[in-house]
Amino acid sequence: MRLYSVSLSSSSILPASSLSFQNFSGKGGKGLLVAKTAPASKDKEKEKRPISRSCRAGFQFLVGRIHRHLKSRVSANGWVGATTAVYSVAILKYLTKAVVLELPGNASNDPKVKRITPRHLQLVIRGDEVLDTLIKGTIAGGRVIPHFHKSLNNNKSTED
Repeated sequence: MRLYSVSLSSSSILPASSLSFQNFSGKGGKGLLVAKTAPASKDKEKEKRPISRSCRAGFQFLVGRIHRHLKSRVSANGWVGATTAVYSVAILKYLTKAVVLELPGNASNDPKVKRITPRHLQLVIRGDEVLDTLIKGTIAGGRVIPHFHKSLNNNKSTED
């Protein structure tokens, strides 16, 4: 003999094997015998989880945090467009990946060293015109840029 349960929320009849106990916390929560209803549609099974703006844009930097900091520093009643933060994060990603990791990594690869030192950063930043104007500060431990005046070159052109 099979036991059947009737759900009050819907008129579906299910076998007793589909009954489950749910533990409710709070006053008088002794558990409640609840029957599963008819199978839900596939749309309801795949609940839409919120996707962060960082994930949508494909960045590791947090777009929401950058947006919050931009809003705190704007004088126009805290209004900042949504794409402003994404664009700012793209700039940060370029600067950190290209400038801080890739180019100094290439500079450190020449003498076969495995660490990026402030000297490598200094050589890369001062060697690039755009980065030099962007980063005007002094890099501690970067030493000086090698520069030879033209008149000190030993290579003299032969005149015919």
